Amino acid sequence: MPLPRRGREPRRAGSRTAGTSFPRATVRSPKRADCGAPLSSHAQHLTRRRHSSEQVPPGPEPQADFRSEKWLQECAGGDTKNSRQAPRAGMGSKHRICGQEEVVIPRASDNDSSVDLQLSDLEDIEKGPSSLELTDSDTSDIPGVLQESLTDSFRTLTYQGPLSEVITKRLIRSIQEFFDSDVKGELEKLTFLRSLSSLSRTLPYDESTESFIHSHIAYIVHILHLLVQEEPLHSLFSPVRQEVFVTIADLSYQDVHLLFGSEDRIDLFNLIIRSIITLPSVKTLTQLQEIMPSVPYKSECLYRQTFQAFSEMLQSLVVKDPHLENLDIIFKYLGPWLQSVKDHERERATTCMTQVLKCLSRHLSLKLPLRFQRLGHLVALMALLCGDPLKEVAEEAAEGTHHLLRITLRLKYVTHDKKNQESLRKAMKKCRELLELYSIKQFYSCPFKIAQVFEVFLNSNELCQFVMTTLDALKSLKHPCTQQLAGELLLTLVKNAESRFEKVPEIMGVICARLSIVNQPSVRQQIINTVSLFVSRPKYTDIVLSHLLCHPVPYDRHLAELWRTLEVELPSTTWILWRLLRKLQKCHSVPTQDKMTYVAVAATDALYEVFVGNKLRAATFRLFPQLLMTLLIQIHHSIGLTMSDVAIPRGLCTEKEMSSEVTPLRFAIQATKTLLLRTLCWREFNIMEKNKGWTLLEEKDYHLQGVSLLANALLEGNHLLAHKVMYLLVPLLNRGNDKHKLTSAGFFVELLQSPVARRLPNIYSFARLKDWLHHENNLYRVLGLRGLCYLLRHQEMREDVKSLLPCILDSLCETDERIVLLAMQILLHLLRAMDFTTLAAMMRTLFSLFGDVRPDVHRFSMILFGASIKSVKYTDKKGIENQVLDSLVPLLLYSQDENDAVAEESRRVLTICAQFLKWKLPQEVYCKDPWYSKPSEVGAICRFFGKKCKGKVNILAQTLIYFKNAKLPIRRAAALFVGLLSKFADYDELRIKGTDWIEDDLRDLLHDPEPSVRIIASQALFRVQEAAAEPEPRRTVCRLRMLMGCLPT
Repeated sequence: MPLPRRGREPRRAGSRTAGTSFPRATVRSPKRADCGAPLSSHAQHLTRRRHSSEQVPPGPEPQADFRSEKWLQECAGGDTKNSRQAPRAGMGSKHRICGQEEVVIPRASDNDSSVDLQLSDLEDIEKGPSSLELTDSDTSDIPGVLQESLTDSFRTLTYQGPLSEVITKRLIRSIQEFFDSDVKGELEKLTFLRSLSSLSRTLPYDESTESFIHSHIAYIVHILHLLVQEEPLHSLFSPVRQEVFVTIADLSYQDVHLLFGSEDRIDLFNLIIRSIITLPSVKTLTQLQEIMPSVPYKSECLYRQTFQAFSEMLQSLVVKDPHLENLDIIFKYLGPWLQSVKDHERERATTCMTQVLKCLSRHLSLKLPLRFQRLGHLVALMALLCGDPLKEVAEEAAEGTHHLLRITLRLKYVTHDKKNQESLRKAMKKCRELLELYSIKQFYSCPFKIAQVFEVFLNSNELCQFVMTTLDALKSLKHPCTQQLAGELLLTLVKNAESRFEKVPEIMGVICARLSIVNQPSVRQQIINTVSLFVSRPKYTDIVLSHLLCHPVPYDRHLAELWRTLEVELPSTTWILWRLLRKLQKCHSVPTQDKMTYVAVAATDALYEVFVGNKLRAATFRLFPQLLMTLLIQIHHSIGLTMSDVAIPRGLCTEKEMSSEVTPLRFAIQATKTLLLRTLCWREFNIMEKNKGWTLLEEKDYHLQGVSLLANALLEGNHLLAHKVMYLLVPLLNRGNDKHKLTSAGFFVELLQSPVARRLPNIYSFARLKDWLHHENNLYRVLGLRGLCYLLRHQEMREDVKSLLPCILDSLCETDERIVLLAMQILLHLLRAMDFTTLAAMMRTLFSLFGDVRPDVHRFSMILFGASIKSVKYTDKKGIENQVLDSLVPLLLYSQDENDAVAEESRRVLTICAQFLKWKLPQEVYCKDPWYSKPSEVGAICRFFGKKCKGKVNILAQTLIYFKNAKLPIRRAAALFVGLLSKFADYDELRIKGTDWIEDDLRDLLHDPEPSVRIIASQALFRVQEAAAEPEPRRTVCRLRMLMGCLPT
């Protein structure tokens, strides 16, 4: 006796062989019980016509108006003999009655009406499971969300009757024989599967059946795994797959789940999905049929029946799924196929998912806790599929999304916080407004609007899921339209969800990774706009910036494009640029470390890219003072560093070895240059270029000079910006590390030249400079003195500077040339304000600097000395006369200095001294030729000074001191001067003291390394000896002549 068919569509002969005599329980509609016609299953009705070998019977179900006309027509035609039945999951155990008694199964019909969730009576809802259901009165207002009517909500089923105990035992024995058999042909497989399916019907009333199945369930799963595994993946010539699906469905209706609960069951489920989804397309199967005509089954018909059975199997898993645990697993393993690049695989997965959602929405009875945690992923995938290039996929996804919205409404109602009813009420209101704004057809034909509607119900974690899934769709290179849709969905969701996102760093990571594979300019801009939305929201600004700064520098072209093309609303531009700037400033606030922080380099490069893009131009102008100073400070920190001196985070590596030209200093310089150009500081940029200002900035010893050059250029070309920088620097001078303070101080000091500096409180200008004069770092002392020089230009501040005279005078003794020169400049301005004691002390110090090895110090000491002489009052002249006399020989000798500036200044100051002494110098003094080339003129000079200084100052002893001078011209001039001066020396003095002390020094000079010095020293020694040996009469005659010269004529 052949097995009766289970209410399926008619099969080809041989599809079920007569190899067994075991009867099978069948389900018949009461209306067709007399005819004995088999019923089509509920899944058969749910499946589209293109997945069925027979025509689907027309029913009272009105089609949703977002589907195409052709699609509606296809779904409307078919065999009118087939009726529809509810899934067996609708039956409770108490409804499964033996015999011909009718079993009533409550079921929602296909007639739809609008639903909404009203919260006005929320407080009165009971806490029982039944109270969690949405009633028609609770859900009635949201347009486009269809609700099952109760008109056709009940179906009746009748069983033929329970199987006898004998038949049950025979079924068990047959199954056991299959377990033990080694030969498993197609006939044996089908017999086993149908026996197991028939036996499952006895579970509600037969304990022996229940015991047998539950004790062998692991082996049954193993057998089913082998049966599916043995089926070829690239062809379909056997109904074994179909019978496996039917058997699993029948057991699922009896609460025996073979696909969930353990690892081997999950493996079976995954294998089943892969075995049906990866089958070739129907066209390919038909072609295989033509190649192999001997196959007893028609491939197209068998495929549609198999797919129908698979769809019913999936629905059987969710019919009774109050916690949505099964839905979670189904989506986990079916989800990847929804994104398949193969059209037929994607279409099958979409159809299955749609049928699962439809079945679930009609039999939804939720209970806490809910275990479906992938709502965001599912919504995103369905939305993407609604825009699929394949029309059939888009239509299926549209219907699935329609049912998913109904499920989401109920799910959120069940899980919402009862204490915060207002949030759900607002969400429902927003959803209603959006659905009223768009018709159903318009809503589902524009998938990005799905994001607007679902967004109101998604929590932060689900929003992140939506974004991640959408970003994954950007990898779809085969379908550019999918990339376009993903960009629209992403931008729409982020724009509407505002600040409800979590895991923003992970989102940014995926976005940056996807940029490199998106080639469509419009999609790239949508992605960049999404980043712009995130970064413009204060909650996420620092998070986004921190992530973007954790990429290798220099940025690749994709990240560079992102930085350059940020589209931010004007009010947010300053905030974003300020936060990026703060990232860099914080690196300057910590003490100087062995290695520079990577964020400092990355933020500098990011600022450069932002300046190049010029999208934040208004903010750049507004923050120019902060940007300029921060970049100058970064330059100071970067001097001499390479990328090996940067603390690069672990795991951050570049694809290729970084060039040696890539240095932190290069990033800082190029950012500073771009800043000047973007803020229209053309004049300042030109000054820096012409005066090699950028080179100065890059040098450790000349960095402050470069800073001063730029500050002066800015003060000259754009005094308004300069003043803004000055006011900014007032608080910055005491912040940050040493390099931060030093660069700020260098720029600030130059700005003190501005008249606006007079407005600064004394504590911020003069008092700060005074403190720097005592700083242990000479650079601060230099800056302090330079600042005092500038303050002297403001008349009202001269008295303050004058109070620092003692400290400034002490600076003349410093070894740092810059300190000495600046001190001299200040003293030059304060000469008229000095008292005589201070002036005399300063002149003594200046005199000690004559001959200083530092040419500028030497020259400026003579300049200040000469100016001091001029500033002496008439009444005080006698007090410095000796000081002036003592300076004559040094000035005279240094007029022969190899440095023309020093020589010229010596002659000029010598003239001032002569004027002070009321002398008239001989013209030979102003001769610029070397003395050794014109000894006769030197003789005239010696005669003049020997005569004028006689009895006032021992110029011969003074000259001997310069025999050991380091400069060759000075030693040579001193030797020549001593030799010629000996002829005009006081004979009595020579007789008393002798000439040995002179001769000894000249003999030492005979060993000088320079031959010309040795020759002149030898000649001088001869002249001294000759002068000493000259007889007394000559001296008498000379004295007589002098006496006669003094007599009146």
